[in-house]
Amino acid sequence: MAGPEAGPGTSGSNPDVGLLYELNGVAKDAPAWADRLVGFVGEYGLLLALVLLVLWCWRTVRRGPDAETSVAALVWAPLAAGLAVLVNVPIRGFVERRRPFLDHDGLQLLADGKTDFSFVSDHATLAMALGVGLFVAHRGLGLIGIGLALLEGVCRVYMGVHYPTDVIGGFALGTAVTLLLAPLAMALLTPLTKAVSRAPRASWLVRARGRGPVVADAVGLPGPRTEPSADSDENDLAA
Repeated sequence: MAGPEAGPGTSGSNPDVGLLYELNGVAKDAPAWADRLVGFVGEYGLLLALVLLVLWCWRTVRRGPDAETSVAALVWAPLAAGLAVLVNVPIRGFVERRRPFLDHDGLQLLADGKTDFSFVSDHATLAMALGVGLFVAHRGLGLIGIGLALLEGVCRVYMGVHYPTDVIGGFALGTAVTLLLAPLAMALLTPLTKAVSRAPRASWLVRARGRGPVVADAVGLPGPRTEPSADSDENDLAA
């Protein structure tokens, strides 16, 4: 393994290190409360926001005309995020890149207990996999999710716990796993969500109650059959 890289005085020879010092230098000049806020947001807050966005998306797509397919895509988002992190385990072990604050002096560290390897960033991988998975299920909310993932990457460098290339690698890994395996995932998950939508007690998980017939009629699809009422039978006989 290579020794420590250049410090702040010579970081211009390495754009990765130079950008690390540029972003982390903002943390050194910021007030303590701002650094604490960014540290919390970068460690927990943005991932929590993405989870809440997934839940909001679930409430939204259940009201759509193709709820079963959209919910299947949404289920794939957290599954893809978890799978991407598992794929990252051997990558980290193979690259064995040390955390930047271990090899560079003068960094403002905003997170403690980071003793594992740096490449690629788990946070960036998780965030982008969730964002891209959201985009597959719902374009508008997906763009918000991708924006949050990009912000997550900036925070990780600002906090001094990752190089920019760690974050870019995480973005690439999360995107690749989500998109490349999406066709297989949809082929497996869509029949499952369709089966759940037909189950009387579980259909609300896939399609909002009372919304299906309205949306289906609005887009010209046949709605569910309804049993004739007793009043309608009497009116037919009277006619």
